[in-house]
Amino acid sequence: PNTFFFFEEKAFDSHGALRQEKHLSINKIGHALHELDPVFRKLTLKPELQSLARDLGLDDPILVQSMYIFKQPRIGGEVTPHQDSTFLYTEPPSCVGFWLALEDATPDNGGLWALPCPIGQQPLHRRFVRTNAESGGLTCFRHLDEPSPDWSHDKMVPIGAPAGTLVVLHGSVVHMSGENTSGLSRHAYSVHMIDSRAEYPSDNWLQRATWPTFQSIRDLHAFQEQPAT
Repeated sequence: PNTFFFFEEKAFDSHGALRQEKHLSINKIGHALHELDPVFRKLTLKPELQSLARDLGLDDPILVQSMYIFKQPRIGGEVTPHQDSTFLYTEPPSCVGFWLALEDATPDNGGLWALPCPIGQQPLHRRFVRTNAESGGLTCFRHLDEPSPDWSHDKMVPIGAPAGTLVVLHGSVVHMSGENTSGLSRHAYSVHMIDSRAEYPSDNWLQRATWPTFQSIRDLHAFQEQPAT
């Protein structure tokens, strides 16, 4: 795995030059910070997070992805309504998102919104898949139900998250975040886990082409405890 940096769409002017300093132009860093960065590995391996994952039914949690999200002041882009299981689908469904507010997250600076629904009762609307699982190929959305559900913003409720709050999102929960038009950033760290007992289809968009495959918390602990050579 590698570490990738993604720019905000509004970070550039019409000539392709940055409108502000580079560190204020990054949308997110991902998607394997829990493996590649010792600070985020230590944070992800906190016993409290492991205990919570197991309490939620993930007996042997697999760490699929992690991201540092900046939601930059004035240019932080909207994340449209979606379900995490669209992108990290398993059979049976097992995706759980852990979203840690590193700064206060409010409706004014691009905080989270969610569609109220009993856990696990919101049908999965679509999957994001590789069109040719064997060769890599392109990606597309595969719709699982028609017509499209009503996920309009007026049906959502805000999730207030002061700095230090951990928001847990079942993979079927419809959620979003608005644009950040304020002068305050909204930093967050996000980790997604699945259950090792569930099947992770080969047509999911996120795959590991070579070793190592996705790491379990147990495997990551073993790696961290290896003596330096």
